[in-house]
This record gives sequence, C-alpha cells and structure tokens, in this order.
Amino acid sequence: MSAIHADLPLDSVLLGDCRAVFAGVPAESVDFCLTDPPYLVNYRDRSGRTLAGDRVGHWLTPAFAEVHRLLKRDTLCVSFYGWTKVDEFVSAWRSAGFRLVGHLTFPKRYTSSSGLVRYQHENAYVLAKGSPRPPEHLIGDVIDWAYSHNEFHPTQKPLAVLTPLIESFCPFGGVVLDPFAGSASTLVAACLCGRHGIGCELEEHMHATAVARLARVRRLLLCSLGFEGDVAAALRLAA
Repeated sequence: MSAIHADLPLDSVLLGDCRAVFAGVPAESVDFCLTDPPYLVNYRDRSGRTLAGDRVGHWLTPAFAEVHRLLKRDTLCVSFYGWTKVDEFVSAWRSAGFRLVGHLTFPKRYTSSSGLVRYQHENAYVLAKGSPRPPEHLIGDVIDWAYSHNEFHPTQKPLAVLTPLIESFCPFGGVVLDPFAGSASTLVAACLCGRHGIGCELEEHMHATAVARLARVRRLLLCSLGFEGDVAAALRLAA
C-alpha cells in the first residue's frame, strides 16, 4: 500500500451510517465519488424488498457534506437521484458545497414503471468540488442502460453504466468513494477498472452481500492474473 493511501480502508465496504463512519477517514483523500442514494420514494420492488432511508431526506445534506470533505480539491461526484425529489437533492448538494456541472441520462430499453407516461430512463448529476479539469477522454451525457436483473440489490446499477464514469472521472489507481454502497456495484466496477474503492452500507444484510461480492470479484480478478496458487498473499500485495 502506498504511503498516500496508508490511512484509508481501501477496497472495503464499511458498515453503518456514512455520516458517522466516514468521520474517521482523512479529508481530501479520495479522487471521485460515484453513488446511488435512496430516491426518497419509499421504493418497494416486486418481491417486497425496500431500502433504508428512502422516506425522508434529513440525511442528504450532512451525507454529501461528508462526501465533499473527503474529495480532493478539483474533483467530481456523480450522484443518481430521484427526479420527483430533485429540489431536495439539488438543495442538499449545493448546501454541501458542490456545483452542478453536468447532467447524465441513461435511456432504458424497457419500462420500469408507468404513470401518466412510461418511465424509461435514469438520471444523474455531475457535481464539482472546486474547478476540475476536463477528463482526457470525454464521454457523452447520454449513456445506454443495461438491465442488471437486480440479483443482489433491489435497485442495482449495472456495471456497464458505472465503468465508463469511473474510467473518465477517476485517475488509474485512484480511489472511488460510495457512501451508499448497496451491493458494492461501484466498488466492483472500480476494481475492474484498476481503481480502489471505499464504500459504506447501512443495512447489515446488504453489507454482508456487498463484502462477499467484492471479495469474490477480487479473488476472480487476481486468479485471472495468475495468482491462483496463493490468493491470500496476492490480496495483501494488491492492497
């Protein structure tokens, strides 16, 4: 582990409320944040799965204030959000110190739900701390969606959507933060892109899923690189 990362819980998902858990992480220590917070819509999927913190947004501003503290100067955060609560999200982001510098749309080839229209896309804002430079490889603000099948989490984001964001906005070998880690999709994507990840998850059962999933992916990746003989040692070296 490099000296600059010595105090960071790299490639791990911490259990608890990110507002308290991240208090022990040094300021200005991560390179990018990619997160999918609860949309404040009291979501329940077809099998009855729900999300903690998905009713009221009192946690929004302090959580993103902590994200802002942890990000290095002149870096970015990409956050998905619930469009019906966009005022609350934007207010929280601005109160935390972020500037809105981009908006991403992810069109789907299927309908998630229906009301007066069929809902067929997801959204995320690009938020800036300071004045980040444009990425070396610019991506478009419309990115095709891929269905994740929600195997591990009721609102699981597909890796194919997360990886281009990480590759564009986080330097190789850098650290990606996710305060609402869920099943660790962001950390898995970071690992596959050659970046480190730090996540936090509030629900114990989901935390266990995230830890197991991330460990399995890291093990498979290291084995694919030729470390089959001593995966434990390889994991220590990779840390």
